[in-house]
Amino acid sequence: MGWLFEDGLVAPLLLGFVLGEAALLLLLHRRSGRGLPPGDVAALLAPGACLMLALWAAMAGAWWGWIGLALSAALVAHLVDLGRRWSGR
Repeated sequence: MGWLFEDGLVAPLLLGFVLGEAALLLLLHRRSGRGLPPGDVAALLAPGACLMLALWAAMAGAWWGWIGLALSAALVAHLVDLGRRWSGR
């Protein structure tokens, strides 16, 4: 299992799980009307997805600017999610 970390494959694998979770949540909402609406699902999962992208870039030895961009996007997505929750939406 160490090869997942050594080769940097753990980050896209985890990103795949986040995208799968989003698909399941959206499908649940579409079929039953229950659960979170699409905007809430995106706001909830976007920060984590951006962090996974930053991890992937770091493990792949990408230019520091790409890592910083992904981390900045995670911060912005987190603040958007926090703002939505704070306002009661």
